[in-house]
Order: sequence, then structure tokens, then C-alpha cells
Amino acid sequence: MAEIERDGLTLSYGVHGTGGEPVLLIPPAASRGSIWTRYQVPALVAAGCVVVVPELRHTASVGLPKPFGLSDLVSDVAALITALGLGPCRVAGASLGAMIAQELAVARPELVTALGLLGTRGRTDAYREALGRGYAQAMRAGSRNTALFEATACMAQLFGPESLADDAFVGDWLTSYQLFRPGGEGAAAHYEATIGYDRLAELSGIRVPTLVISFGRDVIMPPAEGAAVARAIPHARFVELPGCGHFGFLERPGEVNGLLTEFFDEVEREQ
Repeated sequence: MAEIERDGLTLSYGVHGTGGEPVLLIPPAASRGSIWTRYQVPALVAAGCVVVVPELRHTASVGLPKPFGLSDLVSDVAALITALGLGPCRVAGASLGAMIAQELAVARPELVTALGLLGTRGRTDAYREALGRGYAQAMRAGSRNTALFEATACMAQLFGPESLADDAFVGDWLTSYQLFRPGGEGAAAHYEATIGYDRLAELSGIRVPTLVISFGRDVIMPPAEGAAVARAIPHARFVELPGCGHFGFLERPGEVNGLLTEFFDEVEREQ
């Protein structure tokens, strides 16, 4: 992993591939950048992209980091793009990563040429706010004795029924979760960054080509919310993949990767 310094913090990132146009992949809340490396990174590198994967600040923090919110995470990504001379570039993200990406296009449009938003929303309703607060509480109060319960409960919100019936998939997830279990103040702040969010009006100011992909069984970022984001952003495209949950990019990687690479290729041809 390489690093840059910003605002007294060390921000880590990985770079995959050489010689192509850059794509920045922003991970979900409390997730390491390695979430992309099994499926999305190889597909984008094979398509000729240089893939840059940032680690969100304090992803693995167990101490008491300086308080931060969504705007700070957006500024971190902007600082990374600027420091590496990537801009303007293509930006994709999932969940909180998608929210960071769309806010980056609002705040710093000169840094973005195209957006890929996987499982996003433009507002937070009462249930999703309670869910975010609940996750934040779990991150702060976590105990190793509850890791298996957290992993299985989490799966019901992240994945669709077909994946939950796949014993090999379930085994891989349970092992990965317990090895890289999120927790601490930093992870809690990631979830809190999604609370009180209501930005559909502001998203209408985005002027770059945008692809919104929602997942039919997603209870965290429901397809209706993704469709609302697509309607708000002028000329955005919307695709719903049925049967998969919030982490549909891990359940149906071939379809997600195909949609992303085709979209980015088309944008590059038109520029």
C-alpha cells in the first residue's frame, strides 16, 4: 500500500494495472479496499484501466479519531485524486462509497469524468437512519464473542436469498468477516456519515455521465432510492439487478463488472 498525508492523517491506497486510464474505486462503510480485489479490480485491469483503491480514513481504527463526516471523506478522495494527478478521472463506489462519489461530483466536478454508483441513495429515511445508528453502536460495542452472530446477521442485509443458500459462499463470507471484522470509532463514524442525508436536489447539479446500479433485494440502499438518484442526475442511466442484496457486486460480479466496463468504455469513446 502507498500513502499520502492529509490533514494530519495518513491515507493509504493501492494501485493496480499500468498504462491505462484511471478508475477510482471507493469501498463501502467500514470495509477495506481489498473488498474490490477479488472481482472488480481484475475485470477493470483486464479492460485496460489503472485502478486506484483508497482506504477510507480510520477503517480499522480502534482508538478515538478526530470526529469526521461525509464531507471529510469526500475531501480525502479529492485530495488523493489531486495528489496523484489523476483528475479528472472515472470514479465508482458502493454504498457509502457511492455516496462519497456522488458528493465528489457535486463539490469537485473538475475531478470527475464519469460516475459508477453501486447501491446508492439520495436521502435517508427513518428505517435507514436507525440502521445506520445501530451499526455505529455495534462498531463501538463490539465483542469478539459476538463475531459469528454479527457475521450471520449482517449477511441477511448484504446478500440475496440465492447467496444465502450457497454453502460455499456463506463459508467464505463467515471466514472473511471474522478475520477482517470491522469495529471501532472510525467504522462507527462511517455509518454515521450516512445519517441525516437528503441531497436529491443537489445531485441534480451533477453534469458527468452517470450509471446507477441497484440491487433488487437491497434493504440498505433500496432500488427505489437508487432510481430516485438516477432521476435526479440529468441523463443518468439506471439498472436494477434482481435477486441480490446490498453487496450485489460480490454476488453478481460478472454482470456488475460488465456494466461498469461497458459504461466507462462508452464514456471514453465519446470524450
